[in-house]
Amino acid sequence: MTVTTHRLGVIGLGAMGHPMSARLLADRGHLVITSRREQPELTSAGAELVGTPRELAERVDAVLTMLPDLPELEALIDGPDGLLAGAGDLLIMIGSTSSAPGVRDLADRLHTRTDGRVRVVDCPVSGGVDGATAGTLSIMLGGSDDDAARAAELLAPCGTPVHLGPLGAGEVAKACNQLVVSATILALSEATVLADRSGLDLEAMWTLLGGGYAGSNLLRSRKEKLVTGDDSPSGIARYMVKDLGFAHDIAESTGTAAVLLPALRAAFDELVASGWGERDISVARRFIAERDTRTA
Repeated sequence: MTVTTHRLGVIGLGAMGHPMSARLLADRGHLVITSRREQPELTSAGAELVGTPRELAERVDAVLTMLPDLPELEALIDGPDGLLAGAGDLLIMIGSTSSAPGVRDLADRLHTRTDGRVRVVDCPVSGGVDGATAGTLSIMLGGSDDDAARAAELLAPCGTPVHLGPLGAGEVAKACNQLVVSATILALSEATVLADRSGLDLEAMWTLLGGGYAGSNLLRSRKEKLVTGDDSPSGIARYMVKDLGFAHDIAESTGTAAVLLPALRAAFDELVASGWGERDISVARRFIAERDTRTA
């Protein structure tokens, strides 16, 4: 168990936040959480469940937020029950995939309003639910040296935290990650459709190709879904539209004439418009298989 004086809280106990909280709780022995729902698995293991963000902020000096995006966090900051109403010195670790300029803007506003008492680190993660459960996430940190070092210590039970640069650097890295993931899942899905329609044994093919240059963590985690056609939710496909939008913003701000990114955005826009947005990203196989050839 890690010996630390930092009091830690978590907001956002969804598909990623819940298993990460379990890892943090197992390491620390205590964790403060807030949720609209009862959390029996966490509270029975020692977590303290409080009713509002204010109550959480009163009890901790660092909070990990695993929310969909910045607007969901902004909604919890102000008001009589918001984070600022209970915050003393507080480090907010933003785990969502969000806009790097948006993170920096939020941090500047919080710094001004609290005379520097509330600070921000961005810490988006990669590795999915499997990685969150196993404690093997890649955790991309952006922020000052001191704050990033503190965040790295706190988040180490969840995986490998690496400080990549100033505030927003984690979000830039996550956008790059999502560019690679989206390209890879589309390639894997398209190859699966081609092989299936050609009569190949999909299990045998992906087992074979997985040992060569086509192998990847994404193939290992999604091989069964690709082979069986099971696209029950794990990594929700519609989030990729948002993530690729952030990648597009970075390309524009850096003067990068991206070759692949426009095609990836168009593909996921079409996938979501076709009604597959709530499925796992491996739904790309079904999307490609059912796509009208006249639109290709």
